[in-house]
Amino acid sequence: MKRIKIFYYLLGILLSSILVESAPQAYRRDPGHPAWHHGAFQDVKDSVRSDLRQMLHSRAEVPFQVPLEVNVVLIGFSGDGGYRYTVDSQKLEEFLRVGFPSHRPSCLETGQHLDIEHHVVFNVFPAGQPELIALEKALKAAMVPAGTAREADFGREVPLFEVEATAVEPEFEKLYSYLFDLENGGYPVEEMDRPKPTAIFVVNFDKVRIDPRNKEVDLDSLMGGRIPPLNEEDMKKQEGDYIYRYRYNGGGASQVWLGSGRFVVIDLSAGPCTYGKIETEEGSVNSRTLPRLQNVLFPRSGSVNEQSAHDIFVGRLGAVIATTVEHVLAPDVRYETVDMTTRLLVPIIILQNHNRYNIMVKGHNYSIDVEAIESEVKKMVHQGQEVVIVGGSHGLHRHEKLAIAVSKAMRGHSLQETKKDGRFHVHTKTYLDGAILKEEMERSADVLAAGLLDVSDPTLSSKFYLRQTWMDDTDGSDSILKHKPIWTTYGSRRQKDKRRKSEKKKQGDLYRTYGTRVVPVFVLSLADVDDHLMMEDESLVWTSNDVVIVLQHQTDKIPLSYVSELERRHAIPSQVQRHILAGLASVVGGLSAPYEKASHVHERPVVNWLLAAGCHPFGPFSNTSQISQLLCDIALRNSVYARVDSALHRIRDTSEAVQVFAAEHLKTPLGEPVKGKKNKSSTELWLEKFYKKKTNLPEPFPHELVERLEKYLDSLEEQLVELSSLLYDHRLQDANLNSSEILQSSMFTQQYVDHVLTSEREKMKCCSIEYKLPTHYSQNYIYAGILLAGFFVYFAVIFFASPAR
Repeated sequence: MKRIKIFYYLLGILLSSILVESAPQAYRRDPGHPAWHHGAFQDVKDSVRSDLRQMLHSRAEVPFQVPLEVNVVLIGFSGDGGYRYTVDSQKLEEFLRVGFPSHRPSCLETGQHLDIEHHVVFNVFPAGQPELIALEKALKAAMVPAGTAREADFGREVPLFEVEATAVEPEFEKLYSYLFDLENGGYPVEEMDRPKPTAIFVVNFDKVRIDPRNKEVDLDSLMGGRIPPLNEEDMKKQEGDYIYRYRYNGGGASQVWLGSGRFVVIDLSAGPCTYGKIETEEGSVNSRTLPRLQNVLFPRSGSVNEQSAHDIFVGRLGAVIATTVEHVLAPDVRYETVDMTTRLLVPIIILQNHNRYNIMVKGHNYSIDVEAIESEVKKMVHQGQEVVIVGGSHGLHRHEKLAIAVSKAMRGHSLQETKKDGRFHVHTKTYLDGAILKEEMERSADVLAAGLLDVSDPTLSSKFYLRQTWMDDTDGSDSILKHKPIWTTYGSRRQKDKRRKSEKKKQGDLYRTYGTRVVPVFVLSLADVDDHLMMEDESLVWTSNDVVIVLQHQTDKIPLSYVSELERRHAIPSQVQRHILAGLASVVGGLSAPYEKASHVHERPVVNWLLAAGCHPFGPFSNTSQISQLLCDIALRNSVYARVDSALHRIRDTSEAVQVFAAEHLKTPLGEPVKGKKNKSSTELWLEKFYKKKTNLPEPFPHELVERLEKYLDSLEEQLVELSSLLYDHRLQDANLNSSEILQSSMFTQQYVDHVLTSEREKMKCCSIEYKLPTHYSQNYIYAGILLAGFFVYFAVIFFASPAR
């Protein structure tokens, strides 16, 4: 009997364990779960190659195509979220593909488009119900009461809950790892060939389920159970009579935030939130910025039918996704710098006019953490580039030239503000002009400022850090990037004859020497100054393409003209860690703030504060001294884009020089330009003339040169197609080396073509001027001959005239 009881007992345990295992669990990879597919490059490879051939061989103004994959994850849109609303992921993907097929970033410094265009590939897929419930559990546990707030359009006051985004961020990281088959948030850094996708999480939570006051709902039971439908009365209560908002690390309140990984969260059930700049319409966020399901299902105008309301919602959602791509996933470049050095030196120079405290000393609220800054900067540079950060404090009284420069940079402007009495009050505000301060520092004879600024010029990389050895044989032991140009074996006839006589063939190499790029950071730690002293645009940091200037003083808080909900945002000038990192991110990584974008219509950068909150150090609504992995990837891409853009500009300049030469010398016997079929460009005409036809007559180009040019363009086309594939697969280290090789070959090509055109232009001249010393002919012999002939005639006349004869 005991054995039978034990048998049934074990059987019950086994059955219970089977039932527990069969119950649905979040982030569990069961057979048949939605898988992420990464292989769209093969679909666009022919288009990329066609555009490259058109750009290289016909001088067409076609940008370099780089596919960009954007994954949009719909959470709570499968009839299991708020309002039990459903969005067809395939239709949304088709809408995004048609409405937003490409995006071309610009450079904020120059205001010009880059020669790179993103071919945006959208993947839209839903998340499962267990994952939705897991996120709702984490969100419900993180809600903290924060008083009351008023509903949209001056509605009633309801309870307010705030959510610290960093508390729920690990749950979104789990979802990211689950969807893209990345365990523990990603692979090691060494595995550079792993695709690292970017994601946009569009969230629609059930506010009744996540209400922290509602203790009756058991979210664990809904993990795998059936979610009950809603009747008309329940639909009207879906807002839950409360509001919740996110704050990332205590920053501004928002319902859109950038995570520390490679994702952006757009929560349509949160908010609505209102923030922006006071008395300025540009970029402000209000209750109508993001679409809300309440307005879709219960429109104020009864004439809107259900289908048109749904179409409007999908259209507005697509516009928000497109804005996220333009500002975060493929943003504009702040500074376009071609950096070919192997070392990055960042000296942090503290210039202070007091001895009260030192921000380099650790352990204080105003201290800066050099190790943390170095750790963040290393994420924005490629492997093989060393980062060295040093710091030191110096008194302004010992550098009187710099003290004069700081004094000259002080400026003031008048402000009109509305006070509580409802009237405008005019007052003068003092600020520090960064551009004037940099100019005065450069003019000063102080080595601490002028010396560092002189060596921080980004163009020094290409002028002094590249060593070209065209004719000398080298061992290449210290070479990091080695390239033998195809032009080293082609030159003038005299050089060819010398090569034939030489017994040993020598090759030319291009070395990236161990040069150092210097990016100085000047921190002005001032005392006894205006309590509201800041730099221009209400910021504490100013940057150019080679320097960062940060202002620091001991005022507690400075009220800004930015508002989040009903509260003003404040700047804390005593804490400069975040501002130093923001400046270095712009100068070193070329990162622009997520709320800035170049506008060619307005001819200036415009702002959109929708994505101002999250894991980044930019702007008044951020409050973190870290840079998300997504922005670090963009910084690495920016360095590749800068090299490719420079290389393509060189190729276009070279092609233009060839075209000018051909237009000047390639004419008919009557002096007219060569004409041909209408569908052929002038470049194709001279290529056809001198590449496909041989003649014994004098030619503007050697046939061998044109043939080599064609071969070079073909090889460059293959390199660019490979680079596009590497960028799509997120193999940034290989893309870095590939772009370096492309830049070097374009440099060699430009130099060689300029050399050939110069020599051939001399040959094609109709006449030439030769300078020689005048030749002196001696006429003494002529005069002597004339004299002798005269004597002969004289004696002959005398002889024959004699009377004796």
